[in-house]
Amino acid sequence: MRRCVITLALGFLSAFFCSLTAAADSQLPYYNSAEFTPHWLDSKSEELKGFHRIPSFSFTDQEGRTVTERTLHNKIYVASFFFTTCPGICPTIRSKLSRVQNEFLGDNEVRILSHSIQPTTDTTEILKDYAERNDIRSDNWHLVTGDKSDIYSIAKNAYFASADLGVKEAENDFLHTENLLLIDHNRNIRGIYNGLNNTSVSHLIADIQILKDERADSRD
Repeated sequence: MRRCVITLALGFLSAFFCSLTAAADSQLPYYNSAEFTPHWLDSKSEELKGFHRIPSFSFTDQEGRTVTERTLHNKIYVASFFFTTCPGICPTIRSKLSRVQNEFLGDNEVRILSHSIQPTTDTTEILKDYAERNDIRSDNWHLVTGDKSDIYSIAKNAYFASADLGVKEAENDFLHTENLLLIDHNRNIRGIYNGLNNTSVSHLIADIQILKDERADSRD
């Protein structure tokens, strides 16, 4: 049975994901563009060799640790964008991501990667204080800061963040999105979810388990 969820928020299409569910098997699509058109590929397909992947990156988290793509090697992770002084959607998204954190506490295969979109003010010290005030566990949830151009470039060109706004933005335009992206152990985008919506986040949690099962099957 094909399951598709489309969430409307603030007058525009804010999140879309579609997964294929069968009685004995589940599969998630792959995405490679800002349109988030699903590509239904086998995890061993030759097409994946040249498919879109999150590129190399280097940021600093709330503990002062360097976080790169190697830190997340063979991990499943959820990518998001925020800033510590955000009074609007960020606290709601944070509470939803806390659900994800608590669901996979102690699971070495799952991580959350939240990028500050105000890196010049969100220093390591501020991120650490923010993490402590909001019960964010640094062992599986990285709040990262770094060069603004690097964060905005990877957000727009790799994660396709803010594409749902329907407005072309300049490179340094303020970036704000409620979307959460699910990245698999090969750094492929496998889902996009509305971080303001409980049902959408419940599907995210379920889809993380699908990727865990997919990873386990690939080891057999």
